[in-house]
Amino acid sequence: MSDTRTQIRRHVRDTPGVHFNQVGRDLDIATGQVQYHLRRLVRNDELAVERIGGRTHYFDPSFDPWERRALAFLRRETPREIIVRLHADGPKRPKALASDLDLARSTISWHVSTLAENGIVEKSDDRPMTLALNRPDRTAELLGVVSPSLPDRLVDRFVRTVDELFD
Repeated sequence: MSDTRTQIRRHVRDTPGVHFNQVGRDLDIATGQVQYHLRRLVRNDELAVERIGGRTHYFDPSFDPWERRALAFLRRETPREIIVRLHADGPKRPKALASDLDLARSTISWHVSTLAENGIVEKSDDRPMTLALNRPDRTAELLGVVSPSLPDRLVDRFVRTVDELFD
């Protein structure tokens, strides 16, 4: 196996849920090379790949599908903030969450819906609705594994700024 492929495999295992573009940036490897080696690693079952929320993420195959989705969302600032707040405070109403995080309710609604569709967050059936983590103990463990990248944080901050303009 090539040194580049070994380097990419090690990087993905050290940063589970890293998305495609970030691999090339982190390792300073051309996009075509990253694409070629990732494809080979996935084909050889050395890495797992998931398309989550519009991005392609890579994982060690030991993570189950739910963990892969959770890790992908934990790599993004706004979903991570929502998850951290729910973990720290327990079940919350969307309005309180928006206030706590200083985000528009529409932003919270969009992210919570996506998190719920992926089984990370549960929405209660009662009115007013409350939100809770689906697997709080495992989520807490995964929080220690992930820190969002700078480009991910910048994109989220840009979205937040635009959101404030329309508020």
